[in-house]
Amino acid sequence: MEHMDLLALADFNLVARHGGFGRAARAAGRPKATLSRRVAELEGALSLRLFERGARTLKLTEEGRALHERTGMLLTELDETAAAIASGGTKPRGRLRVSAPLLISQVAMGKLAAEFAARHPEVRLEITTEDRAVDMVEEGYDLVIRVNPERDESLVGRIFLRDRMVVVACPSLGRPSGNRAVAAVTRGPGGGDAWKVRASGESRIPFEPVLRLSSVMMVRDAVQAGIGAGCLPISLVSHDIAAGTLVSWGDVEGPEIELWALYPTRRLLSARVSAFLDHLKMAFPQGTPDELAAYVGG
Repeated sequence: MEHMDLLALADFNLVARHGGFGRAARAAGRPKATLSRRVAELEGALSLRLFERGARTLKLTEEGRALHERTGMLLTELDETAAAIASGGTKPRGRLRVSAPLLISQVAMGKLAAEFAARHPEVRLEITTEDRAVDMVEEGYDLVIRVNPERDESLVGRIFLRDRMVVVACPSLGRPSGNRAVAAVTRGPGGGDAWKVRASGESRIPFEPVLRLSSVMMVRDAVQAGIGAGCLPISLVSHDIAAGTLVSWGDVEGPEIELWALYPTRRLLSARVSAFLDHLKMAFPQGTPDELAAYVGG
C-alpha cells in the first residue's frame, strides 16, 4: 500500500473507540453503512482483519488493537493541531475528560468545573469520580487527579494540592489518658488500633471503632455528631477547629497527602489540558491545605 487513507484510518479509530459501528455512527452523526464500508476498504488496503465481527459483538483483532494504539494518539494530535491553528493557536476548545477521586470531587470539583466552564465556554468539560486508578488511554481520559500516585513512566504532571491528616473530636468527648481506648469513627475495614500523632504529651492514641464508614465525608459528619474521634484531612475540619466545634488532638505521623494532576507522556499537552492545569494553579496558588479549606468554605 503506497499511502494510508487518513480519513479511513480516522473512521477505524472512531469505531474502535466506541466499540461498534452503531455507537460510533450515533456519536459522530454519520451513516453506519459509510463507516462499515470505510473500515472494510481499510482492511482491504492493508490486507488485514482489524475487527472480529460476531452476531452482536465487535472486537479488535490483535492487529487492529496494535493499529488503534499506535495511530489513535497521532490522529488526536493532528486534530488538536488543526483546531489550535484554526482558533489562533492557543484558545482551548473541544472535549476534556477528567477523572478525579471521590473526596476532592465532593468538596471542590463542582465549583472548580463551573468556574472553568465560565472561563472556557468552548471546552466541553466532563468530570468522572473514580477512586480506582483508571487507564487513561484505554478509557479516553485527558487528565487524571490522583492521591499519592505510584510512579508511572507513562504519566507526567504536577502536584497541585497538599494536605495532612489530623485526629479530631468534639470538645465534649475529652482526650483519654494512658492506654485507655477512645471511641472512634474509622474509614473502611481494619486500619489499626492506635493513631500516632505529633503533639505534646501522649503520641499514641489507642482507639476502639464504634463506627466503620466508607467515605471521608461520612466520617466527618459522624465525628461532628459526637459519637467518636476520627482521623481526617485538616482541610476538611480546619473551619470546625477554628470555630471550636472540633478539637485537634495532633497531626498524624506519616507521609503528606499529595494531589497530582497527570496526563500521558506520549500525548501532546493540548490547550484545554494546559488551561485546566492553569485553572488548578489559579484556585490553589500555593497548594496548601488552608487554600483548599478556604476554597471549600468560600
